[in-house]
Amino acid sequence: MADGERFDMSATKAKVVARDVSVFYGEKQALFDVDLEIGRNEVTALIGPSGCGKSTFLRCLNRMNDVIDGCRVVGSVKVDGTEILDDGIDAVQLRRRVGMVFQKPNPFPKSIYDNIAYGPRIHGLSRDKDDLDEMVQSSLEKAGLWGEVKERLQQPGTGLSGGQQQRLCIARAIAVRPDVILMDEPCSALDPIATAKIEELIDELRESFSIVIVTHSMQQAARVSQRTAFFHLGVLVEVGETERIFTNPVDERTQGYITGRFG
Repeated sequence: MADGERFDMSATKAKVVARDVSVFYGEKQALFDVDLEIGRNEVTALIGPSGCGKSTFLRCLNRMNDVIDGCRVVGSVKVDGTEILDDGIDAVQLRRRVGMVFQKPNPFPKSIYDNIAYGPRIHGLSRDKDDLDEMVQSSLEKAGLWGEVKERLQQPGTGLSGGQQQRLCIARAIAVRPDVILMDEPCSALDPIATAKIEELIDELRESFSIVIVTHSMQQAARVSQRTAFFHLGVLVEVGETERIFTNPVDERTQGYITGRFG
């Protein structure tokens, strides 16, 4: 770690603590001894060139790598002090606590209402229909979508625009009351207006959640995050407050990426 910030968040009890995390796809090592802490109620951006390991690391935080044949993760990842890489951890329950929003909007082929209600139903989070109705409305409100869809809750979620579909997916992730929301380039398929809405939403959501966002856009990282981590060739090169990373990086590789010399 280049900038001496490896243990800088211990006093604040970070939400997620990753230590010595390495990932292998068969014989090929994709991630090398990553140490990173995710703070409570803040946005951490993961940046770096394509193939640098940022999405691979993101998938370690809710064990999505488990579904990839031949993938092996070693090291430690703790969420609120609980080791999530232990064999005894229920991955389904983990993914309720650590939600995921993917690159392309992926609403279920169900109604808008059922997209949101699905998670609370299968996890037994609602007491009755009134309770479920309230959860659906609350999630859509938090995702900034309620005003646009409240008259069409029984219509298919797939009928929404791309930006609305992505906010629907965010509402779906929120509905199961997670602690952490992971976002893997959530705006890459969206136009600038929809992107601006998602970015505004991210800023509001961090009051309630810890958010980790992978983004190919350095401008987006600068706009939405409080801390930024730069990955290169599977190595976490540098991490720190976003403003400092972009204005005064310590490592010359970070400087080179930010100034466009490579990447």
